[in-house]
Amino acid sequence: MSRRVTLTAAACIAAGASLLAAPAHAAERDTSASVAAAQPSQNVSVTASDRVKCTSLSNGQLCISLNTSPSRIEVFYTKSGGSTIKANLGFRVATTSWSPLKTISTGERANATWNMSYPCGKKYVGLIKVQGQGTFETPAATPPCG
Repeated sequence: MSRRVTLTAAACIAAGASLLAAPAHAAERDTSASVAAAQPSQNVSVTASDRVKCTSLSNGQLCISLNTSPSRIEVFYTKSGGSTIKANLGFRVATTSWSPLKTISTGERANATWNMSYPCGKKYVGLIKVQGQGTFETPAATPPCG
C-alpha cells in the first residue's frame, strides 16, 4: 500500500467520530485531545496524521492533504448522497484560494491541487463552498516539520 494511502487511512481512523461538520464562520475548535484519545493501537506517527484531515458532511466527506515530493496541497470531496451540487474546493492559510466551480454528483470524487511549498508552523484548512448552501471546512492540517 502506498505511503499516501496509508497516511490518509490512518488519519481518518485516528480522527474517527471526533470530527464535526461546521460552517467556515464557526468558531475554531481544538480537536487534538479527542483525536489523540481516538488513536488506534497502530504504529502511526501523530505528526504524519496531522498532514491529512477529514470531516464528514451530511452527503459526503471533505479532506485536505499536505503532500511532499512534490510539495502540494490537495483538497478532495467524495459525494455519497443527495442531489448534484455545484461547488468550489479551496484552502485557507493566511488567505483563501479557490478552485474553479465543479459539478459533483453522488458517487463522484472532486479534487483540486495546488503545487506549492508550504512553511512549517502554519495551519491549513480545507474548504468547500457549495452554491446555495454555504461554506464548510475541515479541521486544520499541519505540514511535516524538520
